[in-house]
Amino acid sequence: MKAKAKTAPAATADVVVKPSHYTRWVIQPLTFIQRNKMEFWRGNIIKYIARAGSKLYDGMDEVQSEITDLRKAIRYAEVRINELNGETEL
Repeated sequence: MKAKAKTAPAATADVVVKPSHYTRWVIQPLTFIQRNKMEFWRGNIIKYIARAGSKLYDGMDEVQSEITDLRKAIRYAEVRINELNGETEL
């Protein structure tokens, strides 16, 4: 007999599958990124830009949280620039 798959409680599932900092868009960033077969670096830039100002990090206020996501987007742009420049330390 096969064991039944456990399902997460509804509140937990929403945080994992449909977090509010992404569902405010008509198309969730993950769907947009995957359907357009984007590279990892490009997808992360879109993800962080899309949620900037919507996700509150522990110990940060709204402004600090938004700046953090914008810095993460910049970091992935820098990674790509480093890669294009042939650098091994991305």
